[in-house]
Amino acid sequence: MISFTLNTIKLVRPLNCLITFLSVLIGGFIISESAININLLLIASVSASLITAAGNVINDIYDIELDKISHPKRPLPLNKVSISQAKTIYILLNLLALILLFISSIYLTLIGVLAIALLFIYSSFLKKIFLLSNLVIAFLTGLTFIFAGEAVNNLMSSFIPAGFAFLINLIREIVKDTEDLEGDIQCGINSLPIVLGFKKTSWIVLSLTIILILFTTYPYFNGIYKIEYFVLVMIIVNPILILSAKKFFEGYDKKNIQTASVLLKLDMLIGLVAIYLGK
Repeated sequence: MISFTLNTIKLVRPLNCLITFLSVLIGGFIISESAININLLLIASVSASLITAAGNVINDIYDIELDKISHPKRPLPLNKVSISQAKTIYILLNLLALILLFISSIYLTLIGVLAIALLFIYSSFLKKIFLLSNLVIAFLTGLTFIFAGEAVNNLMSSFIPAGFAFLINLIREIVKDTEDLEGDIQCGINSLPIVLGFKKTSWIVLSLTIILILFTTYPYFNGIYKIEYFVLVMIIVNPILILSAKKFFEGYDKKNIQTASVLLKLDMLIGLVAIYLGK
């Protein structure tokens, strides 16, 4: 029982769920311009993390053969959690999220249904389509902040953090595709590095990183966020983006690619702090 519980926790990838929870929660405080209904925001944050957990599970169910090559230590390839158990966990996580949303807000419920549907379609079908899969996941990450904006009744102010999230996750998805290159080739997935090769993919990652760095200056110079945001972005956020791109650009090396991916994940959290301080 203890072993199954630990492997279930690994299956849902708690760090990803925590990032989603914090993205909605902090996003709500960033986006809000009036008193916050903290109960609704917490429900939205928990529900979003549950949907993320379910998305991780369904992704691993469809990716089990690929993960035997790319991620052999995950619970499903190791048979620590069975496919039927994983499917049950997937259904329960989504049901719990939708019940919480339905008793709270019809609009949040609709966004939740959209996210669940896109995650399922992505895992079962879209993942094998060139570039579209990356765009869908990046869109879903940006949708987290739209979700937060709806939870605090200020949808318009959610678009800038949603744009940041979209770009940084588009970069990270391409980096992750490069990490999974060998498994993707064997499973017939037409990812960016497979279709274009590592060198061209490196230039795309670098170009998107430059676009994101330029975009980070927009809210400050347009008076949307204060100097605290700009200082943290210039001193920490953008240097980490540059370091991540440098690691990736050094050549096809799994250790460098994994480091680039971890740096991007860390930068997401620091970026949230920067936006919060600069509000």
